Amino acid sequence: MGALTHASLVEYLLEEAYEVAEAIEDGHPDAELRGELGDVLLQVVLHARLAEERGAFTFDDVARGLGGKMIRRNPHVFKPDGSLRDSFPATVEEIELKWDAVKRAERPERLNAFEGIPDALPALAKAHKSLDRAARAGLGLPEGAPVPASEDELGNLLLAVVRSARDSGMDAERALRAAVRRYQSDQADQNDPAAS
Repeated sequence: MGALTHASLVEYLLEEAYEVAEAIEDGHPDAELRGELGDVLLQVVLHARLAEERGAFTFDDVARGLGGKMIRRNPHVFKPDGSLRDSFPATVEEIELKWDAVKRAERPERLNAFEGIPDALPALAKAHKSLDRAARAGLGLPEGAPVPASEDELGNLLLAVVRSARDSGMDAERALRAAVRRYQSDQADQNDPAAS
């Protein structure tokens, strides 16, 4: 095996994250979930160690940064000193409003609701996150389709769409990625004051 780099470790980080998701979704025993979470933590430790060797940051810096971020981004839960608040907002909507306000204040350079969504996300996850962001930002949403009655029905419908795409020589993942990019671009254009 060659020298470890951040780039050479990415595939393992993603694989370990998917293994955590599988353990949760399949209802594996807690001991297995604990082990899978440990594997993800190992990936974090390895990346931090590589950064430390370059003099960039340490694992402790990562942990302190996370603690500070959680306190800043959750003022509905934490006081500025990190202690818990005595009471919390009553609704999820109130929590989302506070969260969004903090994120906007932290990243004023972000020009649209979609900035910061990783391009590498699988297409379905990217589509879902984009629609969540658009809804919270009050942007237009694409027309919906009839909603299946269950996740099982939804899964069967998605599988049938992928099969139809495959049978027609199309790549469903690529097609959805392109549709998400078009949607994000259209929304950005419609909401850009300079474009008016």
